[in-house]
Amino acid sequence: MDLRPSHPFCRPSSRTKRSWFRLLPDFRGRLASCALFGAALLVVLSTNRAHAEFTVCNQTLDVVNLAVGQKVDNADQTDGWWTIGANQCVNVIREELANRYIYLYATDVFGHAILNGSTEMCVDRRRFSIRGIDECWQRGHIAARFVEVDTLEQVRWTYFLTGNSP
Repeated sequence: MDLRPSHPFCRPSSRTKRSWFRLLPDFRGRLASCALFGAALLVVLSTNRAHAEFTVCNQTLDVVNLAVGQKVDNADQTDGWWTIGANQCVNVIREELANRYIYLYATDVFGHAILNGSTEMCVDRRRFSIRGIDECWQRGHIAARFVEVDTLEQVRWTYFLTGNSP
């Protein structure tokens, strides 16, 4: 019994195979052109994307919790917490920096200060946004000593938290 297709349209001819191989270089050229166009489009679209303006990179081997202080509408404000894994970065301020000085306070997972400065500001145990830095205890918050970061009036800044940070 012969199982080969009897109709000539069901059998691939040698001419069909040859024409497929002739089209292959043309297909690769079109694919390369399409990939190049896609890459160019991605570059154009990514230039309009919002950039992180103040980033903190944790270069320690520990997970840290971070609080940030800055002037907002002419009042001091602290916000927290950002959890940053070892060798990870987090964007903490997403718009261009309007303040020359940004204040940072960081703790380990047990709540012990690992970034401890000289500027006293308020924090809370849970996620917070606190206006004002005076009378933290009287207002039911915790007073913490923040490190002052001078961004030199740049609109973007990255702070690297290392094991021997101030």
